[in-house]
Amino acid sequence: MKKLVLFIMLFFVITTAQGYELQWFGQAAFKLTTENGKVIVIDPFILKNPKTPKQLKDLKALGKVDLILVSHGHFDHTADVIELAKLTGAKVGMNADMGSVYQSLGLLNQDQLIRWNKSGTITPIGEDIKITMVRAEHSSTVKHDGHVHAGGEPVGYIIELENGYKIYHSGDTGVFGDMKMLGEYYQPDLALVCIGGWFTMGPNEAAYAMKNLMKPKVVVPMHYGTFPPLKGTPEEFIQALGETSIKVKKMAPGEILNSSM
Repeated sequence: MKKLVLFIMLFFVITTAQGYELQWFGQAAFKLTTENGKVIVIDPFILKNPKTPKQLKDLKALGKVDLILVSHGHFDHTADVIELAKLTGAKVGMNADMGSVYQSLGLLNQDQLIRWNKSGTITPIGEDIKITMVRAEHSSTVKHDGHVHAGGEPVGYIIELENGYKIYHSGDTGVFGDMKMLGEYYQPDLALVCIGGWFTMGPNEAAYAMKNLMKPKVVVPMHYGTFPPLKGTPEEFIQALGETSIKVKKMAPGEILNSSM
């Protein structure tokens, strides 16, 4: 009987400790697979992404996608949104004004589009996954058929997984003081943070924001090295962090990070 109880306990631990998997495609594009098999793709820029490995430049290879999150309208965050949405039928979440532009231009079906705004928390793929839109300090436009349209305000996201683990995706952003509030209120475990500079925080600004304001447990640097102006590097970011309890995970494009790492 004791052996049976131990076996059941061990089986429970093994089957419930799988956690998440996070794959980076370069720039700000990630695929997040949750413990219960929900799939969220953030800022899909894959087919024309110079850092995405050649063997991954296939949207069909992503498989099932439940939700696409878009931080703002620039092409290096939206290039594959429409095709991926059509291919998978996934819901697409973005800031409300940008959603209105997509809808008015006929870029997405209304039944796939989720329009909401900062501080709003929604559960579009089940009550066990909570997604909060948060502030980012950047710009946003939508280019279509040779015209430039206003893209609402840029945003970041806090994604709370089934077990309460929280992932912050910064989108494109500069440093802003409310990062302190985001850190204190949402307490993200993992932060996916732009470090490239020029259009976003560089390594020094990102280090200041993480060490002094947000204070996550782990940081994955992103949005660097894709285009010539984005010169910031993870090594510069780590050096700027100095002594800290924050762990930095440098990912290679295509690499998969899981909750055991």
